[in-house]
Amino acid sequence: MPAAHPQPPDSSPIAFIGGGNMARSLVGGLVAGGRDPDTIHVADPVASAREALSADLGVRVFATAAEAVEGAGTWVFAVKPQVMREVCLGLADAARTARPLVVSIAAGITGAQLERWLGGETAVVRTMPNTPALLGAGVTGLHANPRVDSAGRAAAERLLASAGTTVWIEDEALMDAVTGVSGSGPAYVFLLAEAMEDAALAEGLPPAAARTLALQTILGAARMLTESGEAPAELRRRVTSPGGTTQAAIEVLETGGLRTLVAQAIRAATRRGGELSQAHD
Repeated sequence: MPAAHPQPPDSSPIAFIGGGNMARSLVGGLVAGGRDPDTIHVADPVASAREALSADLGVRVFATAAEAVEGAGTWVFAVKPQVMREVCLGLADAARTARPLVVSIAAGITGAQLERWLGGETAVVRTMPNTPALLGAGVTGLHANPRVDSAGRAAAERLLASAGTTVWIEDEALMDAVTGVSGSGPAYVFLLAEAMEDAALAEGLPPAAARTLALQTILGAARMLTESGEAPAELRRRVTSPGGTTQAAIEVLETGGLRTLVAQAIRAATRRGGELSQAHD
């Protein structure tokens, strides 16, 4: 088994390669949690993005990744999957010298790919956050390769915990399933909200009322799910009175194959995640 690399202390600078929305949410979470902005480096090729990050969060900004990673013990790759290989190859020499903890938030890029592109023997934590992380309400699946020690795992968890809940996945092959369930999952809920709003309009409710009823119902149900500690099936049973309105609706959804459709949707997203990994190799 490859030896784990000793990981940097929290005081060591952390470099973000890419300053998009997800990176910005993580940086914001770190600063809000008390991290010294001067120890956060962000590389982004767009001048206006750099200016905004510097003005809003006080972090150090750079035009190139090579500048940003200088002196940093943790590198966070927040670039699009299609450019990840090129970016990593450009930093391979620096990675071989610095031996950083590498954290990736790119979908469909495996730890083995990152390690290979960065020149080998790299401590890599692959993560899959989702868009509610922008509100600090996300959930992130994390997988560490064998070169990541306990301090590195703790550092990666602290980083992603600034955007919400974290879940460790020990088998990297299951990271595509994480993508299928939670990475793509917010869109499934958005689609449900669309469908509920459209149905409310079809029943004659005014547009403003239709939207408020649909959205607040989803928000309230989500809070019950996360705050009650009860299983979804139990909460459903409690609001489904025999012969009542909810039972009539649930029977339609079950007869229409809702469970099968959800399973097929997650399977399709999971499969596509694996395909993307192969496409970028």
